[in-house]
Amino acid sequence: MASHLGRLARLSALRISRSSPLRPSSGPGRMVNFCRQAVTTASGAVLPKPKKTSFGLIRIALVVVPFLYVGTRISKNFAALLEEHDIFVPEDDDDDD
Repeated sequence: MASHLGRLARLSALRISRSSPLRPSSGPGRMVNFCRQAVTTASGAVLPKPKKTSFGLIRIALVVVPFLYVGTRISKNFAALLEEHDIFVPEDDDDDD
């Protein structure tokens, strides 16, 4: 009985060591996203260029402008809070020249 359990343990360890972590399996949480590694096909032909997603100025502006606005609102409110609690109050320098 013990020899059967030992043999079964060795076979399961062998089966686990054969499975590569890069190979997708049917188990949960074991899917791996592959990136394109090949440049040519098996016959030697060059593969076509992959699709390129272009980011135009409009897309960049749609991301940058709202976050700049939110950042300025947060900093303005925080500066008002600091001044209200007399933590940071800018001094009025009178130039008597």
